[in-house]
Amino acid sequence: MQDLRYQATRRSREELLKHMQTFNLDLKVSVGVWYFSPGGGRFHDRYVPDTTIEQRLEMAAKWTKWGVCGIEAHYPLEANEGNLALYKKLEKETGIRLTNVGPFIFFDKAFEFGSLSSPIEASRKKAYDTLVANLKFDKLAETDHCGIWPGIDGYTYPLGTVFYEMWDRFEEAVASAMDEVPGVRVAIEPKPYEPAPNNIYRTTTDGLVACHDIESRLKSRENKQLLKEGHAMVAMQPEIGHVRMGFEDTPYAFARVAREGRLGNTHWNSQPLGNYDQDLNVGVVGWEQTEALLYALKMIGYQGYFCFDINPERMPVERAIEINCRVLRIMNDRINRLPHDRILECYFDPANHRGELELILADARK
Repeated sequence: MQDLRYQATRRSREELLKHMQTFNLDLKVSVGVWYFSPGGGRFHDRYVPDTTIEQRLEMAAKWTKWGVCGIEAHYPLEANEGNLALYKKLEKETGIRLTNVGPFIFFDKAFEFGSLSSPIEASRKKAYDTLVANLKFDKLAETDHCGIWPGIDGYTYPLGTVFYEMWDRFEEAVASAMDEVPGVRVAIEPKPYEPAPNNIYRTTTDGLVACHDIESRLKSRENKQLLKEGHAMVAMQPEIGHVRMGFEDTPYAFARVAREGRLGNTHWNSQPLGNYDQDLNVGVVGWEQTEALLYALKMIGYQGYFCFDINPERMPVERAIEINCRVLRIMNDRINRLPHDRILECYFDPANHRGELELILADARK
């Protein structure tokens, strides 16, 4: 399990300047195997043929030249006990390791009314059993964590929704599963809506509250000892697109998570404010927000992965990965060249540096 406690470090003004001048983000790129052959949407058929897991991993093996060193998947759909050897082979031959496997508990018709929060016991049990098996698989595969996206959990109509029951069922199920397989971290990924009209954890702060509520229910000795040592057992993996769907400021949201040592993973794409979940390539929309996020992560000293969570429906996935890797590196080079001393002066002494940050940013865009 990764040690995330460094993220909560506070630095003095002098320490922060030295950190900004010496620390560089290690752009460890990971990719999600689910979008290598995008399926159809609600209103259109798929545009590319489906591919097997073997074919997808063969594709990923070629992307080390762009900096890809991690891969993510869902259990048991794309990663399971039967094909773990394929992922281990990929790691041995290319260095691309399986970093995060989360439960596939949002697509099946059994989860029509939710998964871990469903009022229907049979549906809830199916989701719970999948999560327990998923945690065991994560331990076997030696991933960093189990990412949970509760996309199908939530509600349609606010009137009549028993919110306490909905939250209690989900949080108790996650805590119980974690106690059944102790020592494995989970990471919650909030989203305002879609596919549930109103998702169970809509915003970044909702996700943080869920982290605390789930951890408060943990009972196993191993999990409680890890909490006592200051480790977050329930972390988060915020996604740029989901943050912007909720009209949140991106660097603020990610820093809010890191402040508690809970930034277990980051998902990268771009997204107009609000709107449906588009999963556009990094920087296509909101370039400034993405650069500001990178700068915030540099301040934090972030050491985790940068996972592209995209939906390349109309271009080859290889082309999309190349574009995203290049864009992320262009952005990182740009923030590294910024005058960190002047930027920090603007923050710590704003009265004597009125308008200077705007000029710094304008000069950086020449």
